[in-house]
This record gives sequence, C-alpha cells and structure tokens, in this order.
Amino acid sequence: MILVWNMSNVAVIGAQWGDEGKGKIVDWLSARADVVVRFQGGHNAGHTLVIDGTVYKLSLLPSGVVRPGKLSVIGNGVVVDAWAFASEVERLQSLGVPISPDSLLVAENAPLILPLHRELDAARESSNSLQRIGTTRRGIGPAYEDKVGRRALRVVDLRDFDLLPAKIERLLAHHNALRRGMALEEVNGSALLRSLREVAPKILPFAGCAWRRLDEARREGKRILFEGAQAVLLDVDHGTYPFVTSSNTVAGQAAAGSGLGPRDIGYVLGIAKAYTTRVGEGPFPTELTDAIGDEIGTRGAEFGTVTGRKRRCGWFDSVLVRQTVITGGIEGIALTKLDVLDGFTEIKLCIGYRLDGCEIDYLPADAGAQPLCEPVYETMKGWSDSTRGARSWADLPAQAVKYVRRIEELIGAPVALLSTSPEREDTILVRDPFVDR
Repeated sequence: MILVWNMSNVAVIGAQWGDEGKGKIVDWLSARADVVVRFQGGHNAGHTLVIDGTVYKLSLLPSGVVRPGKLSVIGNGVVVDAWAFASEVERLQSLGVPISPDSLLVAENAPLILPLHRELDAARESSNSLQRIGTTRRGIGPAYEDKVGRRALRVVDLRDFDLLPAKIERLLAHHNALRRGMALEEVNGSALLRSLREVAPKILPFAGCAWRRLDEARREGKRILFEGAQAVLLDVDHGTYPFVTSSNTVAGQAAAGSGLGPRDIGYVLGIAKAYTTRVGEGPFPTELTDAIGDEIGTRGAEFGTVTGRKRRCGWFDSVLVRQTVITGGIEGIALTKLDVLDGFTEIKLCIGYRLDGCEIDYLPADAGAQPLCEPVYETMKGWSDSTRGARSWADLPAQAVKYVRRIEELIGAPVALLSTSPEREDTILVRDPFVDR
C-alpha cells in the first residue's frame, strides 16, 4: 500500500464515542509523519500498537514515540499526570524504546494532574448523591476545572520551587474547601510540595516551548500528525452532555491544544467502527442488550485499553456520525472493524430517530430527550465470506461493499481508509485523503 502525501498536516479524531481503533490508524499514518502531536485529553484514553510483533499500550504519550526519527509532542491542551508520564516513559524504555528530550517534548504550559484531582474524581464517581458520568477516575475533569478556574499548576511551575508554595496554597484554598464539604481529609501542602519536588526531575528535561518547536517544524515543511483522544460524541460542547469528557475533541482543538493556527490543519480524518460502541454512562440509541450485542462485543474484543471495562455495543448509527462529520470538521472516514460483522445474516443501520411520535434526523442537545430517541433502522443483507485481512477493494464481498457505500451516503463523507483486522497492513486505501480532495 503506497500513500502519496502532498498535504503536510493531518488531524485524526474519533467520530463516535471513542475506542474506534485510532491507535492502528494513527500508527499507520505516523510512519509517514515527522511529528505526532497529542492536543487534548490525558492518560484516560489508551490505544494499543503492534509493531514487528511487539505490543505497546499507550495512554498519554503520542503514537510516534515508538517510532525512531519522529518527534512526539504533548501539547498544551493535554492535562499531564507527571507520575503517569514518568511511569509510561520507564515502561516503554524497558521494552527497548529509546525516549529522550530529542524525541519527546511536553508543552511547558500544559496543566498538571495532581493526586488531589484523582481523589476528587473518584470521590465524585463513588458518591450516591451525584450523577455518575462514567469517568476513568484519573483526575482529568478536576484538572481541567482548575485550568479554566485559573488556579492550575502547570509543568513550567515545577522549575521554581521558591514560588510554588504560594501557588499550592491558592490551589488548596479551593480544594480543601471542597474536601471538607465531602468529608474528605484535607490535602497537606507541604506533602504535595515534596511529591512535586520528587517527580519534577522526571518530566522537566522533556518540557519546552511546544508551539515554537511546532512552528519551526511547519516552516521546515515537516509532516505533522495531530492525534486526538476520545471522540466527538464525548466533546464537552458537542457530545452527549453531561456524559462527556472535559475537553474539546473536535478538529478545531488540534490548533488550540498545540499552539498552531487552524490553517495549519490540512485534512481531518475521522475514525468510525462499522458498528457502534460506548464505555460508561450516557445515552446510546442503537445499543443492543441481547445476544447480538454480546456477539459483536466478543468478536470485536470490546474491552477498554486503559480501564478494561466492557464496552456497550450496537448497530452503526449514521445519524450520530453524520452529526460528528459536521461538528468535528471531518473530511473523510477511516472505517474500522468491518470484519467483526462477517457472518451476520442481517445488518441494521440506524437512519433516524423517533421522538415523541415524530421522526428526527439528529440527536437533540436536551439530555432529557436523548435517552428517549428510538432508532429507525434500515436492514441490509449481510455477507458470509470473510473480510478479515482484505487489502484491496476487490477482496471484499459484494454485500460488504454495498454496506460501506451505504454508510458513505448516509453520513455525507467518503470512506478514505478501510480496516479489516487489527494488523496495521490490513488496511484498504479507498480514497487517498492527501490527494483526493
């Protein structure tokens, strides 16, 4: 498979609720990129890469870090757990991956996730009096709250321990008041300062001015790949609020979360499964709670990379993906896990919803209305031949081709790449996202 790259920069985002197989697609693209940038989220969104038989599980670090000669950047839009960062770097180094400040850069203005954020996240999710969102309890949301509340500690703050106590005091004035109200033990500022002093040497060598380094790469004509986490339906503005993540996951965040301008994003590729999955709480119109849903989950090995949680499974929802194509700025789709649908006699596609006796063609923003949306299905004939491992359009069963084409019609975007197994080379280039504009 040969990819002609004449568009310098590409942003990859999830077009559903996450877990669409971004890891494989980003890895496939990162082999052709010079720079790979994470621009939002934290260590709550993992993906698995398989390179030359070695399995790499990443949570915070960009996919390019496992490939020699690439620059990986954790942008300012990411919230960084310094302890998780150090652990992931050490784990990858133990697998023989060389990681140094020459190959990995952390934006100095990225906010830090602290132990108190993890504790607050877990306490909220465990509380019977609050609505459970289904977070990973890694402190992502509380860290973003402190960022917008202008009291966060940032990576750059670890450089000056003379000024840090006053910043910690200001932060704890807020958090200890919260903890008292939740009957949690207050955070000791001196203990937090000691912990930060211990972890600082593990992250500071990688810290720097990311926006300047990226601008230099852009001016040099380097190929930049923007790697999103989670997905558009978890976007804090455009997702199924309040069951969302705490950051913007749309393509526009690639600019804000890295320090480059929006014109520096050349192409937006959305990732979508040939069916739909979701982890955690929240509405899911096409969810299957029967034997078919279990079968899809078993075939697709639908368990979270980070949490191990079982994913909820359902038929492909073209209403939602059409919506994310618009709000996410998606120009082409990489459709993954087509092989999971091999052997089904019938396959259903959601083409609309029924709400209060009326048919609608979008998911309403009203959190009360979303769970009431009933899917309107179109039934297609399935296929008996295997699609697994197919590497050309001609290798696909005719009915599988019809299924892909129908998805394109319904979502209003072309399928640019088609994945037929977890192996990175089992990918069909349908339309070249860097040429066929």
